[in-house]
Amino acid sequence: MADKSLPGIIFDMDGTLWDSAENVAKSWSTVTINYPGIEKDVTQADVQSVMGLTMDNIAARLFPQLTKEKQLDALEKCCKVENEYLRIHGGILYDGTEAVFKELLKKYRLFIVSNCQAGYIEAFLDHYGLWKYIEDIECYGNNRKPKGENIHLVCERNGLEKAVYVGDIQGDYNSSVQAGTGFIHAAYGFGKIDADVPAIKSIRELPQAVDKYFGI
Repeated sequence: MADKSLPGIIFDMDGTLWDSAENVAKSWSTVTINYPGIEKDVTQADVQSVMGLTMDNIAARLFPQLTKEKQLDALEKCCKVENEYLRIHGGILYDGTEAVFKELLKKYRLFIVSNCQAGYIEAFLDHYGLWKYIEDIECYGNNRKPKGENIHLVCERNGLEKAVYVGDIQGDYNSSVQAGTGFIHAAYGFGKIDADVPAIKSIRELPQAVDKYFGI
C-alpha cells in the first residue's frame, strides 16, 4: 500500500517513457491500406507528427479526406489493432525506465496520464510487466477529457497534494499548468517547451531532478 503522504510523479507516455511510432504505423497500415478513401500505409513520420493530440484531432489530421464519422471509424479500427500489436511487440522503451521506476517508488507515487485511446497504457504496462510500479492511470479514450483535466482527476482521486507531470511537448506543459501541478521536461522526447522549467536529457536523470524539485 502506497504511503498517501508521498508526492506523485505523473508520466506522459510517448516521447517520455517510450517511442512506439514505428510499431503503431505498422499496425495502423494493416487497416488503412484496405480502408475505402485511405488505401495507403501510415508512416512512422505520420504517427510522430500527431503524438500528444487527442484521438479526434489525430483522426482529423491524418484522414482529412474522410467525413468526421469515417475519420473516427477508421481511427477506432486502427487503435483496436494497435493495442493488441503493442501488447505483443512493444515499442522502443527508453533505456533505464524500469530501473528509474524502481528507484522513484522509494520516495514517490507513480501514475500515467495520456491523450491516448483506451487500452494503450494497459498494452504498454502488460508488454513490459510494469504494473507493479504504477498506482493509477487515465487517458482521453476512457472519458474524453483533455490531458489537463485528467491530470487533475488523477491527483484528486488519489489524494495527491504535491505532484509533478513529466512530459516532452508544449501541450504537456500547458496541461500541467491547467492541472496545477509542477512540470519536468523530458527533453530527449519529441518537443521543446516555451517556458523556464527543469529539463532532463535522459530518463535516468529523473530521480535527481524530482528530488531537487521537491526539495528532498
